[in-house]
Amino acid sequence: MKASTRTGVISLAFLVLGFQLALFVHKAAVARIVANRDRPDTVFVVAGREEPSEVTGSSGRHSGKARMIYEQAPQRRVESFRFNPNTAGMPELQRLGFSEKQAQSILNYREKGGRFRRKADFAKSFAVPDSVYRRLEPYIDIPKIDINKADSATFDSLPGIGGWFARRMVEYREQLRGYSCPEQLMEIYHFDREKYDGLKDLITCSASEPYPFWSGSLEDIRMHPHVRRYDTARAIVLYRDNTAAEQHNVEGLLSAGIITEEQAVKLRRCRLD
Repeated sequence: MKASTRTGVISLAFLVLGFQLALFVHKAAVARIVANRDRPDTVFVVAGREEPSEVTGSSGRHSGKARMIYEQAPQRRVESFRFNPNTAGMPELQRLGFSEKQAQSILNYREKGGRFRRKADFAKSFAVPDSVYRRLEPYIDIPKIDINKADSATFDSLPGIGGWFARRMVEYREQLRGYSCPEQLMEIYHFDREKYDGLKDLITCSASEPYPFWSGSLEDIRMHPHVRRYDTARAIVLYRDNTAAEQHNVEGLLSAGIITEEQAVKLRRCRLD
């Protein structure tokens, strides 16, 4: 075979291969899907369509021209309602506008121990588009932790609280017979203002039964965490039994020299009966 003939055959083979490759790429482009992060329920389908062109030239012949037409697929109905991102299931998340993949990412995060403590935590999730968060932000409902009902595992979920503090929070509540206000957490050893400020917006304090301080026994008074000493408890009983009911208050004990100013500050926070 002559060199010119061989060169021609090789060139023809390359042309055929090139045509086949171009045809494959064109077909792949005809049905590709384009996702939109800010509109998770919208899928844009790119479809190839043959449409006649305008009449051109003197011959009046019509020639076909392929165009890529972007068609918006029908959108799912999107709802907005109050929800807790820590408990919402797949159906709820999809009703809120998340795709199945986005909803599954949120569920996977929770299954691995993740928790959305604040609305801002939900906004930071890569599965939550900015536009969707802006729409849902008023409907996000993350219940606060009630320090009079939470167990140690629930306390442990708070920022800056480990197992040791979680146990102490439960123990101190038992000693007080219920927290009277969230600030009493700072009476726990090493529970400082910085730790409290880091979680105060995540907690609440339901009403507790008043401590039987003025109506209880000597032992009840002695077991109060701000008394402890037997001689102090005995003095409080003597004061109570020898004064009018209207004088049964922290200020009266302080004026009588039975308790210190430090004890008075802590007892003022308590609900005493």
